[in-house]
Amino acid sequence: MTTHTQRPAARGGFGRLLRAEWIKFRTVRGWVVAMTAAALVTVLLGLLSAAGSHASCGAGPVEVACPPPVVGPGGEAVDDKFFFVHRPLAGDGGITVRLTSMTGQIRKPGVTPGQRNVVPGLVPWAKAGVMIKESTKQGSAYAAVMMTGAHGVRMQHNFTHDLAGRAGGVSPQSPRWLRLTRSGDTLTGSESADGTNWTRIGTVTLAGLPQTVQAGLFATSPGDLTVTQGDLGGSVAAARFTEATGEFDQVRLQGSASGGWRNDDIGVTVGPDGAEHHPGRAGQSGGTFSVTGVGDIAPAIEGPTAERPLSGVPAGLILVIVVAVMFITAEYRHGLIRVTLLAGPRRGRTLAAKALALGLVTFAAALPAVAITFAAGGRILRDNGNAVLPVSLLTQARIVVGTAALFALAAVLSLALGALLRRSVAAVITAIAVIVVPHVLATTSVLPDSAAQWLLRLTPAAGFAVQQSIPQYAHVLGHYSPIAGFYPLPPWAGLAVPAGYAALALGLAVLRLRRRDA
Repeated sequence: MTTHTQRPAARGGFGRLLRAEWIKFRTVRGWVVAMTAAALVTVLLGLLSAAGSHASCGAGPVEVACPPPVVGPGGEAVDDKFFFVHRPLAGDGGITVRLTSMTGQIRKPGVTPGQRNVVPGLVPWAKAGVMIKESTKQGSAYAAVMMTGAHGVRMQHNFTHDLAGRAGGVSPQSPRWLRLTRSGDTLTGSESADGTNWTRIGTVTLAGLPQTVQAGLFATSPGDLTVTQGDLGGSVAAARFTEATGEFDQVRLQGSASGGWRNDDIGVTVGPDGAEHHPGRAGQSGGTFSVTGVGDIAPAIEGPTAERPLSGVPAGLILVIVVAVMFITAEYRHGLIRVTLLAGPRRGRTLAAKALALGLVTFAAALPAVAITFAAGGRILRDNGNAVLPVSLLTQARIVVGTAALFALAAVLSLALGALLRRSVAAVITAIAVIVVPHVLATTSVLPDSAAQWLLRLTPAAGFAVQQSIPQYAHVLGHYSPIAGFYPLPPWAGLAVPAGYAALALGLAVLRLRRRDA
């Protein structure tokens, strides 16, 4: 007679091991207290940092809170300052011009004390061309076809989008024809060398464009950015005044244009004495227009960022590292690792269960701490007069969840180092040295920018890139360095670096655990 026996469940089932590791963690009061302290340190240091950050702007004899940043159609902070010579355009139509010259001025460091050193020239992203804009309100939707100082003809729209046209420059001997046409919400940019043979640069859609828009000529020029090496490392960036002038003729408006040409210095600031600060200007003689502008039409990348309140994260990580190392080395120190391996003979699975349990506990503790710090710290910054650069809800979620994931990955990596080294002090020092120290060195004025960027590519500190809220833009010249809050890797790619280190270290720990007795 054949009998069937039921196979007993394996002693080391992963779910059972995971539950056992969770029970082990929560029954040791010191670990729970330390993990709670890590969350509290992250919150308290972040809120204290935000509370100590104050900003104000002059308004005559008193100081007031700085105005909120100008917001573009996509919700991002933008710079929208230029000189605009325009007319209302109803319905479909367009504007065609010939640009015969583009010149400018750049203020350089003074040679003679008390005298300004202004030299002729154009910065790379100086702009002059044609534009169709929703209105003259700063931040409103637009599309533009332009000649730039060093990047040839471009078509840009809504601040963050940039399309390249033909390279080269412009002169009376080699003019550039620029055209921008509208059909409903669709705008098409074209260029020509002779006004007869046209090349399309691109077509864009500006959803919700009103029936009547503003079409015209514009010029603008961002500051001349210079970056110098600091005395003790790091770098110092400064932007000096520049302006650009475009000379236009053969200006033609297609469609229903009404009224005469109007001049507007979009975004010009007015000082306490009522005088405009660095105003633009325009002149017209017959069919020839001269337009001079100062400023930029681009995403804003300078200012207090949304992630600033998360300055307490490195301190919180140090406490998490200590807990994670102790979670494994305490078992070696007291000989309890043998009991753990008896309960889970498959050593790789047992260590994986321990790592997952610790990672989940760390993530669960860090997530509310980061969320509270991010939200409350941002509000404190704004209440203190700081014009925090706005970011989308998706970016905010990425910063909060990604930072909590960074805590969890740091915990798993530290646990793996503890399993490899089996000495608490050595493992803690190693984990801090590869996770926290590179971030501190890279984001303070200690190392040259290039060295700081390599540290944030090659070490687990690359994971801090997940906190970056403002991206780098190819068409915006800026000081894209770790000191300024910019990381060399994209956010999720940066977080993948500590994940890779954690996986590698955990694999080596499993290998050692299998080859050597506990």
